[in-house]
Amino acid sequence: MSTQSGITGPSAGAPAGETPAIALVDPKFAHNVGMVVRLASAYGIGQVWFSGDRVSLNSRKGERLPREERMKGYRDVQLVHSDRFLDRFPRITTPVAVEVRANCETLFTFEHPQSALYVFGPEDGSIPKAVLARCHQFVVIPTRHCLNLATAVATVLWDREYKRWLGNEIKTLIAPGEFEQRGFLEPPEDLVFDAGEP
Repeated sequence: MSTQSGITGPSAGAPAGETPAIALVDPKFAHNVGMVVRLASAYGIGQVWFSGDRVSLNSRKGERLPREERMKGYRDVQLVHSDRFLDRFPRITTPVAVEVRANCETLFTFEHPQSALYVFGPEDGSIPKAVLARCHQFVVIPTRHCLNLATAVATVLWDREYKRWLGNEIKTLIAPGEFEQRGFLEPPEDLVFDAGEP
């Protein structure tokens, strides 16, 4: 995982935004931010942005993500702290607010924009009106209860990947064993049998 000068300050010095990306508005728990970095890496998302001051990852103070979210494989995700994250993305970006609110489109029928910036609110609140006013699309995950922040991100990213596969944007499916070169790449010998065997 890479960060800009550890974690960049609230606005100055932040890198340019690259879509698709994820933005977490004022998250409360570092373990949720860490899990989102892991999800971004798993689904090929290059940037995770977060705002607010409740999660601090100042390396000079020894603050960092939980151990399991600092694996080498996640270094392809850039984690950026910026309170003005929307200003860092190009005009072609489509900010998508993922939130429980009236008149949202359900995730079941949602068509994911190519240049999506998925915006998620905090664990204990909603996306602020100032951020919602700049979002172009609004989507709700159809569940009986609110989801944990990291689970909500996982659901949206899985839906995005699945619909990309349905639309033939993804030609080759991969699994962790193939991508990470671990586990069984071929069936173990004791599971291989002749078609004539019972």
